Amino acid sequence: MSATGVMVISDGVFKVDCGAVFGRIPKIMWENLVTTDRKNRLTMGLNCLLLECAGHKILVDTGVGPKDNLRDKEMYGLVPSRLMRSLKALGLGPRDIDAVVLSHLHFAHAGGATRMDRMGDMVPSFPKATYYVQRSAWEDAQSPSVRQADVFRTDDFAPIAERGQLELLDGDTELFPGLSLIVTDGHSKGHQIAVFSHGGERIVYLGDLVPTPHHLWPTVLSSFDYEPEKTMEQKRDILDDVEKKGWLMVFPHGNETRAGYLQRGKDNDMAYLRPVEF
Repeated sequence: MSATGVMVISDGVFKVDCGAVFGRIPKIMWENLVTTDRKNRLTMGLNCLLLECAGHKILVDTGVGPKDNLRDKEMYGLVPSRLMRSLKALGLGPRDIDAVVLSHLHFAHAGGATRMDRMGDMVPSFPKATYYVQRSAWEDAQSPSVRQADVFRTDDFAPIAERGQLELLDGDTELFPGLSLIVTDGHSKGHQIAVFSHGGERIVYLGDLVPTPHHLWPTVLSSFDYEPEKTMEQKRDILDDVEKKGWLMVFPHGNETRAGYLQRGKDNDMAYLRPVEF
């Protein structure tokens, strides 16, 4: 599915160890549901959301981006960034983006926010955009705990503040008419999801609250989660709204399935995902 005003675009894929993806869920419960490589890694999408809202072109998350980090390339099986090519295919360039919403500052979501210029300096990828980040997420990235430090790359976000393009948010925010940001900080401090009203429909970009369709199951929690119990509670509340109100979900790391609706059978049995091409 695609529609004027909203589209899922891709920065490509990366590979993550299944122990990190599924957390405490034992391998015997998921090994027949997914296909892994010889290193036990699952291929995951790097999906971003492009919106037209109130006269603005808005990008939600930026994928890994074009960084040349050899360690990350090896660990995560990174290939060249596709984000700019995805925008170009739509007739857009970096200067056409007016706002960038970062769900959080982990490298798989904020990496494409900056790039290296011809002089070898790190600069914002979108020179005319204002970047919106929760204050608590920004502060956490400046001095992360030992457990969280490995998911941040200072080059992904420091140039945004240095160039005066950063705006910090404090809690739930209606950023533009029809676009609301909701703090769901179980995964990481200041993590936020985006809810967009478009043509009578609501579309929710779930961030790492529900990174893939596999994480719709309440107890499937990534080992990266800062407060797993909090994630589980927040996920339950959001997915309750998703089902009852018929919201379209976008999964940032879905690969075969990037979007869908949560529905329940006629006999009110277990909820299931109805995938949608988007």
